[in-house]
Amino acid sequence: MENLDWKNLGFGYRKTDYNVRCYFRDGKWGELEVSSSEYIILHIGATALHYGQEAFEGLKAFMGRDGKVRIFRLDENALRLQRSCEGILMQQFPVEKFEEAVKMAVRMNKAYIPPYETGASLYIRPLLIGTGAEIGVKPASEYLFIVFVMPVGPYFPQGFQPTDLIILRQYDRAAPQGTGKYKVGGNYAASMVAGYKAKKGGYSAVLYLDSREKKYIDECGPANFFGIKDNTYVTPESDSILPSITNKSLMTLAEEIGMKVERRKVPYEELSTFEEIGACGTAAVISPIKRIYDADENREFLYGKEPGLWSTRLYNKLRAIQYGDESDRYGWTTVVEL
Repeated sequence: MENLDWKNLGFGYRKTDYNVRCYFRDGKWGELEVSSSEYIILHIGATALHYGQEAFEGLKAFMGRDGKVRIFRLDENALRLQRSCEGILMQQFPVEKFEEAVKMAVRMNKAYIPPYETGASLYIRPLLIGTGAEIGVKPASEYLFIVFVMPVGPYFPQGFQPTDLIILRQYDRAAPQGTGKYKVGGNYAASMVAGYKAKKGGYSAVLYLDSREKKYIDECGPANFFGIKDNTYVTPESDSILPSITNKSLMTLAEEIGMKVERRKVPYEELSTFEEIGACGTAAVISPIKRIYDADENREFLYGKEPGLWSTRLYNKLRAIQYGDESDRYGWTTVVEL
C-alpha cells in the first residue's frame, strides 16, 4: 500500500485491495464473493445502462481512540437501499447480507482505515445494478450488488467551515412525484449541470427550491438542508428529498441537547429569519453556510463567517459518537472485529 497523507486525502475515489460482490440469478441471491478487480463485465443490454436501474448507498467506518472500528448506522443504510429498490423495481438486497458484505469489505481493507484524529474516515459505497439484458422498459431478471471502500477526507475542501450556496430556479433535481426520495443515479445526473455552474461561480452547491411551485426550500444538491432559529432545528419535508440518515441523526441529537425540532415545509421567505444554515449528509456531516445568493432575484442572505454555536455542538456530538468518544446511547454504531 502506498504511503498516504491521511490529513490531506480529499474526497474522491482511491483504489483499495478488495471489494465484495453478490449476484442475483435464477430468482435468488448467491453467496458473497471477494474480488480484487476494479472492473465488472456488463452486458450491453443491461438495464442499468438503458433504464437507470441503479441504486447506491454511502456510509463510513471510523477508527476510534480505543482502536475499535465503528460503522455508523449500518442498518439504516441497508433499509434505505431496499426502499430505493422498491422505487425503481429492482430486486431488494437482504439487510443481513448487506451488513455482512459491508463488514467483510471493511475487514479486508483494514490497512486503509485512517488513524484516529486525522479527520479522515473509510468511505463505504454499496452499489446495486440491473445486469440482465432488456430492450424495452422493464426490470431486469439479474442484478449485481457490490461493496467497495476507500479512505477519504472532508467532502468540501474547507472541512467544517462555512461555504456559499446559490439558488438557480431554472434547474430541478427531481420531479415532485419522481425518484427524489430514492438514492439513485438519475437524481445526481439531473444535478450535474447546475452543480457545475455553481462551482464555477465559487459556490459549494445549489440550494434547490421545490420543483412544482418554487416556493419552498428542498435540499442542497448532495445534502439535506437545515436552518436554526429560536432554539429550533428546522428541516424541509418533501416527497422529492432524499431521507438523509445524517439529518435523521441530527434531529435526534438536537432534541437531546434541548432544541425543538420541526420537519415541515420551509418557505423561501423564511431564509431571512434563520440564525444558522447548514447542509448535512454522510459525506460532509455538516457543512455550515455563510451566504446564500439568489441568482434570479440578485438577493443574498448572510449567516456569519464562522460556524454557528448550535451547528458546532451538533457536529461535535455526532462526530464523537461516530469515533466512539461519546457513548452510543442510540445503538447507531456497529463495531467491526478486524
